[in-house]
Amino acid sequence: MRPFDGLRVLDLTHVFAGPFCAYQLGVLGAEVIKIEPVSQPDMTRAEGADTALNAQGMGLSFQAQGGGKQTLALDLKSEQGRALFDRLVATADVLVQNYTAHAVEELGLGYDRLSALKPDLIYCAISGFGATGPKAAHAAYDVVIQAYTGIMAANGEADSDPVRVGPAMVDYGTGAQAAMAVSAALFGRSRTGLGRRIDVSMADCALMLMNSHTATTLATGQAPKPHGNQDPSLAGYATYDTADGQLMIGAFSNTQMANLMRVVGQGARADAIQTTPRAQISARREEDAAVLAEVLATGTAAEWEEKLNAAHVPAARVRGLAETLTEDQLASRPVIQSVDGTALAVAGFGFDHGGPSLDHAPRAHGADSRSVLAELGVGQSEFDTLQDQGVVFSPF
Repeated sequence: MRPFDGLRVLDLTHVFAGPFCAYQLGVLGAEVIKIEPVSQPDMTRAEGADTALNAQGMGLSFQAQGGGKQTLALDLKSEQGRALFDRLVATADVLVQNYTAHAVEELGLGYDRLSALKPDLIYCAISGFGATGPKAAHAAYDVVIQAYTGIMAANGEADSDPVRVGPAMVDYGTGAQAAMAVSAALFGRSRTGLGRRIDVSMADCALMLMNSHTATTLATGQAPKPHGNQDPSLAGYATYDTADGQLMIGAFSNTQMANLMRVVGQGARADAIQTTPRAQISARREEDAAVLAEVLATGTAAEWEEKLNAAHVPAARVRGLAETLTEDQLASRPVIQSVDGTALAVAGFGFDHGGPSLDHAPRAHGADSRSVLAELGVGQSEFDTLQDQGVVFSPF
């Protein structure tokens, strides 16, 4: 049994952050019903590297967080669609939405109205800047939040312009924090019986994703400067060229740095580092880095990775994602799972029993419309009439 077995989540989200939140709840056992407009499905259905899948409405950008969900196509702007939705809300434990404030009002998705239908509903609203403040009504995507919160300014080389982080780390970090908030609210409900309104801001989540930077800036008034792949104080916390590629070393502590020096044949230097006060370690950086650069260039990245890891020094040859996904390490973990012939990343953790898993592959727009509404007593004839009126849609 998974932790959220028996819970129902209504997923009225699109793009990455909201869908990822619902996806994480789903792999933990919740029944997730993704509700999309009849004529305007989630835009990511048409996005991704495979153009044929995009044309089918099954783009890889959608599939990444679409597994395990039922799909319902419903027109919430129509009275009939709204009435069906209200009946569905009465059966739900959680609702997640990331519509703009204007759309929330237009579609009748406000917390006050929905909580009146289901008083113990856990309602999670995700937006760029949250429900309060002068930017509450402003739209945002991951890259905009990176620019607004200083993530871009913290990334890149010391002398470069600000650089965005490539993957949508704010979106996925927001989705993960939203899922944590929902989980906490569900636990609270189990003790009090009360529902909750959760207000998730991508900008707030971005600050949490770089919390050390945030804390430093709050304390000093100065944001840490970008330094690319070379820590400005620690020679052992940097990327080095080897005989055949780059190696990232994470020797952060004095002990790790001393172990690194012993691996590269610098015993005396290792002893000196071991006894150097932490406040003085940065004074050694340039000299130590020059030694490391010279020695590491004599071996391959794979060789150094193996030797350093054996000496308890964090290090990794710089890989591309395609290569990483073929590693034996990942094969030993539950993070990548295949279902119905589709391989997807599921969760970054596992349990000793009842862990995260996928029930089925991502489904087409409206694929479960008939079965979901049948639970509400909508028969095939009534469904067909509603489909003719544009209230619902099913491809079958």
